[in-house]
Amino acid sequence: MTAHSRPARPVILGQNQYGKAENRVVKITRDGDTHHIKDLNVSVALSGDLEEVHLSGSNAHCLPTDTTKNTVYAFAKEHGIESAEQFGIHLARHFVTSQEPIHRARIRIEEYSWERIATSDAGSRFIGADEVQHSFVRKGQETRLTEITYDGEQWQVISGLKDLVVMNSTNSEFWGYIKDKYTTLKEAYDRILATEVSSRWRFNWTDDEQRMPNWERSYEQVKKHMLQAFAETYSLSLQQTLYQMGSRVINNRSEIDEIRFSLPNKHHFLVDLEPFGLKNDNEVYYAADRPYGLIEATVLRDGVEPRIPVDLTNL
Repeated sequence: MTAHSRPARPVILGQNQYGKAENRVVKITRDGDTHHIKDLNVSVALSGDLEEVHLSGSNAHCLPTDTTKNTVYAFAKEHGIESAEQFGIHLARHFVTSQEPIHRARIRIEEYSWERIATSDAGSRFIGADEVQHSFVRKGQETRLTEITYDGEQWQVISGLKDLVVMNSTNSEFWGYIKDKYTTLKEAYDRILATEVSSRWRFNWTDDEQRMPNWERSYEQVKKHMLQAFAETYSLSLQQTLYQMGSRVINNRSEIDEIRFSLPNKHHFLVDLEPFGLKNDNEVYYAADRPYGLIEATVLRDGVEPRIPVDLTNL
């Protein structure tokens, strides 16, 4: 039998999902003259009994993506946005429990932070207000993240952050490494350590019988412990600093079982000033954006199985 005459093997449909991605919703909460902002980017992905829409084009089990978009905006009004996690939980529960063909919902949210603009006394008097509480400036520190997955019984909440740039200008060394004929890097006994933190952490809240974490306080505390560990670790390697950051979170936050980091080493190289007759005493550096060392690892509570994807770009 020739290759051309072999019977065709059956084709099957694999994993599939659909939904509306990147719904930008801004919710203003007015507490008298004081206003509060929640600024989210919400992506919805639904899975379930969806074979026919792929095989025959029947939309009988298909909730339009436009409807999922509308639901995001309606829920911002109906439920408010207490936290990104709580908002995602409301959405995931709704899609799975209200639509029989939908068996699993995944809600991914980016949150953009704003802070209040402090105004001058003269400016307040000029507009006839004692204190301005409705003007904001976008905070540029980091983007907050969360992913909520629900299958009708079990929850998985993985939160995190990205674009958090940190630096230690001393208390960092790097020496004693493998050297071969291609090694040119000089050992460093006092160096700048800088990175742009991307991290995800998984909560051990998995069903409605458990007490739900305080999502807002949890985020603040995780970030606090992460930054304190970065600042307080005398670093012999970025790997060591990473482990200290993760350990501090696991040891201090009982609601979290697993945390993963992706830390690009934002290299700062001493500039050779000798051609100009100047001595560079760890003062002038060249900040290189690429290539960069990329240090990644997961820190877990003992006895816990890892579930955060190794490649954070897929989360």
